[in-house]
Amino acid sequence: MYNELTQKDIDKMNEELDYRVLVLRPQILEEVKFARSHGDLSENAEYHAAKRERGRNESRIRYLKNMIKTATVISDESCEDEVGLYDKVTLLIAGSKEMTVGLVTTFGHDTLSGLISKESPLGKAILGKKIGEDVTVKVNADMSYVAKILSIDKGAVENKEL
Repeated sequence: MYNELTQKDIDKMNEELDYRVLVLRPQILEEVKFARSHGDLSENAEYHAAKRERGRNESRIRYLKNMIKTATVISDESCEDEVGLYDKVTLLIAGSKEMTVGLVTTFGHDTLSGLISKESPLGKAILGKKIGEDVTVKVNADMSYVAKILSIDKGAVENKEL
């Protein structure tokens, strides 16, 4: 499966990849060497922690390289009066609850911070819609709800912040 990412996403990934390879990897390798010098490795908690950290970093490096390699670059441009990527959108859910979300790509989603992916049911429903429109959000085959778009703040979602 190809990941639909914007050039901003790819630039951020490349920046993180450079940091992890050029800065973090050498630091972690030094920590492993230092911890190894403390003697008996079977009871050396520092050594095992450093090796775990090295594994996490290498895993993240592989993930980033794979995401960049398989990405399909998409545009983050949209009309001034419709919902697009990186927009902050205020919605009225089921006629009673107001909610604000930021629309991002898969790389940037963080539902706990209110950042939803364009591939999510809500993201799919609101992408390209205009203020005042009612959209039906299909959660699954048996469940759906209606949301009304109250406002769109163009380009308000940057660096994973609402």
